[in-house]
Amino acid sequence: MTHGTRPGKPAAQAGHTVVVGGGLAGVTTALALADAGVRVTLLEGRPRLGGLAFSFQRGELTVDNGQHVYLRCCTAYRWFLDRIEGAALAPLQDRLDVPVLDLARPEGRRLGRLRRDALPVPLHLGRSLASYPHLSLADRAKVGRAALALKGLDLADPALDTQDFGSWLAAHGQSARAVEALWDLVGIATLNAVASDASLALAAMVFKTGLLSDPGAADIGWARVPLGDLHDRLARKALDSAGVRTELRTRVTSVSATADGRWTVQVPGETLEADAVVLAVPQREAHDLLPAGALDAPERLLEIGTAPILNVHVVYDRKVLGRPFFAALGSPVQWVFDRTDASGLREGQYLALSQSVAQDEIDEPVAVLRERYLPELERLLPLARGAGVRDFFVTRERTATFAPTPGVGRLRPRARTKASGLYLAGAWTATGWPATMESAVRSGVSAADAVLGALGRPRPQALFEFEEAA
Repeated sequence: MTHGTRPGKPAAQAGHTVVVGGGLAGVTTALALADAGVRVTLLEGRPRLGGLAFSFQRGELTVDNGQHVYLRCCTAYRWFLDRIEGAALAPLQDRLDVPVLDLARPEGRRLGRLRRDALPVPLHLGRSLASYPHLSLADRAKVGRAALALKGLDLADPALDTQDFGSWLAAHGQSARAVEALWDLVGIATLNAVASDASLALAAMVFKTGLLSDPGAADIGWARVPLGDLHDRLARKALDSAGVRTELRTRVTSVSATADGRWTVQVPGETLEADAVVLAVPQREAHDLLPAGALDAPERLLEIGTAPILNVHVVYDRKVLGRPFFAALGSPVQWVFDRTDASGLREGQYLALSQSVAQDEIDEPVAVLRERYLPELERLLPLARGAGVRDFFVTRERTATFAPTPGVGRLRPRARTKASGLYLAGAWTATGWPATMESAVRSGVSAADAVLGALGRPRPQALFEFEEAA
């Protein structure tokens, strides 16, 4: 393996940073540093980039391991899409519109919608909430009052992280039905936790930023191509163009400081020398690679819990769903997306069910899940009742996200460690966001910013434009 430098950038000027981990956090860090003229080597143990947002082949289908969405307020991830020239492949809705089917209501009256108008906050959701059929009149009125109280919370107040969102909602008059039909409908998908298990700080951040900051903040975007096209193929192309040396199937075994203040990174068959190292890996892996003294309390990384997401994939022999996606109430089904075109399926329809908070189901046999979910889809989608099922399979991410429990905020480290030249990145670090693609990209920007400061290099203005937009 060779150590190339970027054209026109002598190694002595550029410095050398090794980024460990090729998920969104690591790719972002590498691109940001390369754009600033730093020589970068990116090491990834898997045979692909993209971390936990990836695709694989199943016969003729190209399958995403799970359905990932982002919101218009996710300015960092939108910057990332622009940087890899993939924004057109993952467009946003023109205006927030979420169909919500409630199985508890009579057939023909099950559909409600959460959508916004072109009005200022909070009036942009007023008409939608006023006509939302899945809440009583009294609940609708109380939801508005709770939203205003939420808007008034100070996200910088550390006390918020010690409270759970469910208790706060109950104290602000939210019924169990309001929590199920509105707060958890959004919260489970964004936090991967029910309100009673979620930090008030993270929940308030999601709702304030997504629903109460700007009328268009919660408009939903998702990839119309396989995630691998974005996070692997286009990301690799961008890295190559930026002069980053990318090594896949390369697992780091140790990271050590040298006597002269530099770093060595050990991989099978080679020792890399670097001026800085960024660990952009899951928290447990980071813990195992951290040298002594890098964090005051490294054991806190092991206290950051994880939460699973289960994805159920169903291929029908005909079209059974006429809209791109919907959310469900009164059913184990949470969110359902049409992945037919993105997967390359030519006949029939391919639906992907994204099931967060899946602790009770993550290890269930496929046969059990099939018996549970196919009848539920038939209840939700009348056209599925006569359709043939060509394929049914599941993908399981047992550690899909960090668990956003009360108190997790104090466990999340910042990008800088106590070891000069060693930095951390990952959705689990102290970004202020829950475990989302946005959090991962923000962490990469923070790590790159810290490295640039240490190397005495200027920040590329384009990299930090999203901060102004946020």
